[in-house]
Amino acid sequence: MLTPAQTQLWDRINGFQLDDPHAEFKFSERLARENGWSMRYTHRVIAEYKKFLFLCYVAERGVTPADAVDQAWHLHLTFTRSYWIDLCRDTIGREIHHNPTRGGGSEAVKYHHFYTDTARLYADHFGEMPPVDIWPDHDTRFGKINFQRVSLDNYWLIRKPKHARALALSLALILLGWVFIQASDNYIFVLVFTAVLVVIMIFSYREEGRGGDKRDGDGGDSGCSTAGCGGDADSGHHGHSGHGCHSGGHSGCSSHSGCSGCSGCSSSGCSSGH
Repeated sequence: MLTPAQTQLWDRINGFQLDDPHAEFKFSERLARENGWSMRYTHRVIAEYKKFLFLCYVAERGVTPADAVDQAWHLHLTFTRSYWIDLCRDTIGREIHHNPTRGGGSEAVKYHHFYTDTARLYADHFGEMPPVDIWPDHDTRFGKINFQRVSLDNYWLIRKPKHARALALSLALILLGWVFIQASDNYIFVLVFTAVLVVIMIFSYREEGRGGDKRDGDGGDSGCSTAGCGGDADSGHHGHSGHGCHSGGHSGCSSHSGCSGCSGCSSSGCSSGH
């Protein structure tokens, strides 16, 4: 449970508005578009992102966000005034730095432990476990990180079946359909059978999705960095992709050119400057 001081801090963080009411293209809309999420799921991720920021402040050892929460964090870092001044300086009163891993087995173990600690701290402070459709289990969080930035103007994206059953059913239906089409001269029958085949395949994929990633009909995971929040003051610079922002004791990041948040396929962390 929260102490009175922590309750005041949480109220400030929870009341922080990421969407500029005067902007035509708001933060939440950008986050939804870049990740293929519904607005309902996006607003839930933003709520979890605020909880993660709170845990960054109170954690003694370190915490690591879920990938979806990390995407909100990455995007917010690109809104430099909102992040460094409005949030860190004026709302939290402390800088929350996004620090990547240095690589290697020990770093991987460290961030794995951070992710486990996050669930424990979350339950301790908010009285419930984090939602599994945003905060997946440990193996999913660190196992599914094969991401790339893809232009939907140039490519079609087709979801892979997650289970052998769905794949086998799809192949069997396609083969059966080909056999019937070859054996039939009735084009109406062919059209009806094709329509039924498509409906069955769609239903199979939808049922599979309900048992896996429950994201309100949204696409799969996006982004690719493992991020955390810890007290390692010596790990504040990006290693893999070099787009990070480390203010090193400044109240913001306005004096750093090219400060555009964090990206790339790396484990990363977060330290809070006092």
